[in-house]
Amino acid sequence: MIKLRYLLLTMLLLSGKNLFAQDEIVKAWGGGADAKDLSFGFTFQYVSTDFKIEKKANWRDAYFDPQTNTKVTDTLSSIGSKSSQGFGIGFITRYRLTDHLEARLTPMLVFADRLLEYTYATKQPQPSSSSSAAGAGNVIEKQVQTTMTEFPLSLKLKSDRLGNFRGYLLGGVKYSYLIASKKNNDANADPIDKLVKNVNGFASYEAGIGCDIYFEYFKLSPEIKISNSFGNVLVPENHPFSRPIDKLFLHTLMISLYFE
Repeated sequence: MIKLRYLLLTMLLLSGKNLFAQDEIVKAWGGGADAKDLSFGFTFQYVSTDFKIEKKANWRDAYFDPQTNTKVTDTLSSIGSKSSQGFGIGFITRYRLTDHLEARLTPMLVFADRLLEYTYATKQPQPSSSSSAAGAGNVIEKQVQTTMTEFPLSLKLKSDRLGNFRGYLLGGVKYSYLIASKKNNDANADPIDKLVKNVNGFASYEAGIGCDIYFEYFKLSPEIKISNSFGNVLVPENHPFSRPIDKLFLHTLMISLYFE
């Protein structure tokens, strides 16, 4: 019986020691990411984009080809934009302003399509397979296929560090520039095969939320962010797919992993 009491006492002492040890969280170094005012890293991004559409007053009207004076499309029932996915890769340059505020420049290379969907009152002739379009019956889809370089500049407001974790908010602006767009040379194409084009460069505002997770040799920052273009990104042209639209604004959702 006495031996059993000693055994129980020993177990209680050992478990108490473990409980106290759990309260003393060892802070990981994070590879020294926060030890310097200036640091660098890289990022991978999932991108989802869609358009906010402002239509002209006569957007429903059938389109007549001025060259042949024939009706190319029937009247429109709706114009919409479905989300389309892409990805991005980039680098981080981080500069510490205070213990809780830093400036961040993250140049990115982004591959993402943008999609417009036109619904007509009757069945329509479908564009050729070479025109980056798809659809069936009375629906025609038009893709804007692009590769962009983006230069986001943001301020990151950080919470106090809790063990190996801290949360943050960020906001800023970015400039996007088109470096490649597929099949944009449609000068000699039929009206039904014309493409919707976006401007080469435009600015956007951004806002997001994330957290820093510290490991022994690096810091990982999962982040979710949205951006909206300041102005119209549509290149106005007189063909069935650009004429009904007054303005296009680009909305983007980004889910990122940052490694520093």
